[in-house]
Amino acid sequence: MFTFKIDEDISLKLPEAADADRVFELTDNSRNHLREWLGWVDMTKRVEDTKAFIQIARKGYIENKSLTTFILYKGEIAGTAGYNEIDWTNKVAYIGYWLGEGYQGNGIMTRVAKALTDYAFMELNLNRVDIKAAYENKKSRAVPERLGFVEEGRIRQAEWLYDHYVDHIVYGMLKEEWKR
Repeated sequence: MFTFKIDEDISLKLPEAADADRVFELTDNSRNHLREWLGWVDMTKRVEDTKAFIQIARKGYIENKSLTTFILYKGEIAGTAGYNEIDWTNKVAYIGYWLGEGYQGNGIMTRVAKALTDYAFMELNLNRVDIKAAYENKKSRAVPERLGFVEEGRIRQAEWLYDHYVDHIVYGMLKEEWKR
């Protein structure tokens, strides 16, 4: 079982079936907030949908293709973060994340993204970490910017969100830059 303590308030854990009710409740209570930037929200209608997500996340971990974790803030699940994909051939991890609406503004995601970047470079010996966020998603973009990631470009109409396309900004960090 993967667990990773970041500090006194925050740790990461692998998703378990027993977490489904809490994560669905967090998603449901934050639905309008999350829906603005996450295309999967409308497809998460029942706790069974969250259970299916947990199974997919665990399969990705077992197959060493991804690492999805639940963020524990003061012992309570507050969101998810991890590597949506790990490209072992090119030694790249792609970080993705979301927080429940009531947990924002506490610096949680910046600490989590920093820890995931450290882990990618120090433990997994990867060379690069990428974070993508919608151009207008200022809160999500602020995370890699605070951590010194380089803004590398804009992917036009990268994602369809319900009734419109959004552009993505790509941020990258190289292992040699992170050490500095």
